[in-house]
Amino acid sequence: MIVKLAAAVFFLSLAALFYVYIGYPALVWLVSRLFPKRVERGFFEPFVTVLITAYNEEKDIRRKLENTLQIDYPPEKLEILVASDGSTDRTDEIVREFSERGVKLFRQEGRVGKTFTQNQAVEQARGEIILFSDATTEYQPDVLRRMLPNFADETVGCVAGKLIYVDETKSAVGKGAKSYWNYETFLKMSESRACSLIGASGCLYAVRKSAYRPMYPEACSDFLIATVVYEQGLRTVFEPEAVCIEETNRRADKEMKMRVRIISQTFTDLWRNRRMLNPFRSGFYAVELFSHKILRYCVPVFLISIFVSTVVLASSSLVFSAILLVQIAFYASAFIGFLLEKKGFKPGFAAMPLYFVLANMASLVGFYKFLKGERYAHWEPIREQSEPPAVAG
Repeated sequence: MIVKLAAAVFFLSLAALFYVYIGYPALVWLVSRLFPKRVERGFFEPFVTVLITAYNEEKDIRRKLENTLQIDYPPEKLEILVASDGSTDRTDEIVREFSERGVKLFRQEGRVGKTFTQNQAVEQARGEIILFSDATTEYQPDVLRRMLPNFADETVGCVAGKLIYVDETKSAVGKGAKSYWNYETFLKMSESRACSLIGASGCLYAVRKSAYRPMYPEACSDFLIATVVYEQGLRTVFEPEAVCIEETNRRADKEMKMRVRIISQTFTDLWRNRRMLNPFRSGFYAVELFSHKILRYCVPVFLISIFVSTVVLASSSLVFSAILLVQIAFYASAFIGFLLEKKGFKPGFAAMPLYFVLANMASLVGFYKFLKGERYAHWEPIREQSEPPAVAG
């Protein structure tokens, strides 16, 4: 009886894992090809506000503003607004130095969090389109020229750009993040054509001001914005030609901290908007939410179930004994990678197992913090920017 139960758990968990990483990507790609939702692009040149939300970004804000001022767009139609969430360093002072060049500062007193600060800043923004950005992100000069034609389609409420991670140090975390993001980019392209994106990269997305709705302070705004506009009958689409560049985290602890925060916030957003998981209400968007987010965050549960059931089955099967050894070797290599990184060495072959385990541990911790009721309204700058990032090739 125990063996049969273990076998059932093993194969069901394996099937779920297969669906998350292979089945769903294949499904959404197929839908995007058979029933594509095209975007009617056209000339569109409205007044635009570039909104940069910052907290204690004195290290990067000057370079960010210089980069933003290089955007290829008529100056009389471009507003640059920095929303400072109670910064206590020289961020505000540096921003004021750019006032003669048209840069505006909105200071939110009291440090109330990124999303609340964004809500208040959007009210001050004059743009018909609001382009949201982070202080550590480098934009290509043509970013608006690439994004705005999508808004000529009146069914488009939000446009997300393509984030390219760079890591000149070639760290294990950086290598894993880049590989993970390449996979995410494939999904974004398919989801955009099939229905709508379910989230955007927080460092590069644009929204019609008329479609923006204030969000609760603990929301992961760049994830929730897609649901906000979808409920208004609008889509969030992906524009791969609109490119921004950002350095990855280089340390496992910082990447873990970031992912735990994002995952916990996303669980909060999913719970508070669980009505959107009803396919009779939101159609294929519900399938995307369930498959891309909920099942993805359940992967550590599937992995644990596979491991435990394999231990039970290994005592009576050479095949499952071999499967158990493969799993042990995989997790051992992740642990070795962690130890090597702690000692300052490059993990090499262990880089991908390390990032995979790190990402799934973050899902477990993020879910635990969500269940405990921990909420993240505040955020801390955690990347270690040095020289301006550049795209190889």
